[in-house]
Amino acid sequence: MSDKIDQFLEKTELEVPCLVVDLDRVEDRYNQIAQGMAGVDIYYAVKANPALQVLRRLVKLGAKFDAASLQEIRMCLDAGARPRDISFGNTLKKPCAIAEAHALGIDLFVFDSEGELDKIATHAPGAKVYCRILTENGNAEWPLSRKFGCEIDMAVDLLAFASTKGLIPYGLSFHVGSQQPDPHQWDWAIGHAHEAFEKLAVRGIKLEMLNMGGGFPAQYRGIIDPFEHFAETIRQSLDKHFGADQPALMIEPGRAVVAEAGVLISEVILVSKKRADATRRWVYLDVGLFGGLAETMGEAIKYPITTPYDGGPSGPVAIAGPTCDGADILYEHTIYELPLALRAGDRVRIEAAGAYTTTYASVGFNGFAPLQEHYI
Repeated sequence: MSDKIDQFLEKTELEVPCLVVDLDRVEDRYNQIAQGMAGVDIYYAVKANPALQVLRRLVKLGAKFDAASLQEIRMCLDAGARPRDISFGNTLKKPCAIAEAHALGIDLFVFDSEGELDKIATHAPGAKVYCRILTENGNAEWPLSRKFGCEIDMAVDLLAFASTKGLIPYGLSFHVGSQQPDPHQWDWAIGHAHEAFEKLAVRGIKLEMLNMGGGFPAQYRGIIDPFEHFAETIRQSLDKHFGADQPALMIEPGRAVVAEAGVLISEVILVSKKRADATRRWVYLDVGLFGGLAETMGEAIKYPITTPYDGGPSGPVAIAGPTCDGADILYEHTIYELPLALRAGDRVRIEAAGAYTTTYASVGFNGFAPLQEHYI
């Protein structure tokens, strides 16, 4: 946790649960990514944390934006982003959203099917389009499955078709899965993208852009490689597959920009056992799966948790949220140990919680208020 957040918590009375985000750390992380991927356009994935304070800071730094909805587009514009710096990066868009986005000046749209291409051609005539291809998402802690993207040969046919629909076939995109710890996963996708570039060139279509997506990991409990290693590995893959004839490049980091800048403060509601001689305690927090920690589903994202008693005697725990839903369990199978001194009323800190927390929080489930936010 940053010293800035520590000092803020010492002098500020906060209602919990709440998220506190250090905007200077957001800036530091963005700059690290920008330096490591010099010459690559950085489109911040707004869905990771769309807070106006975050967006404004990134606008000042020269970021561009990957928006998943018309509302996210409006948020970016309200923060000062230029329409030409926003990509409508969701393969699932209503016709009215496409039309309004285009009217607002958005000119870059993703698709992965003929039906979506038809909608863009009708409601955003003349726009630049890029097609998302399927990837395997191997090793990703938060895989994106096969919901998005299409096979390479279909992408080639669709981009060729786009040119007959009055659209500009601009490029390809892929995503190797969120919280991807293996930098070599980008190599497979870059290689297949190059294959599609060559097939389209034979058909007289020269693509201009490759969007290498997000997936860059944040530091949670496990050990990850420095971002510079990811950047160097990706550069090597680009050189191997594209050589000197490289297209314009994009990436869409979200988690990597904001996760480590945020701390979620939570209160312990209860510490109990399921039987008298049990060695494992159950620790119930005032925030859970439905309050912003949806990425603990399947115990996928493993947040570091700190307490006032760290360093003292500890023991195994299961950790759960406050709602009356049996699914509201954060960690039951993953090994977590917390201090034996921990009691109801104590506050704990869930670290690296700046991404995908406030936006995942439900609105009023069981009557619990949405997660409060503080940006400093």
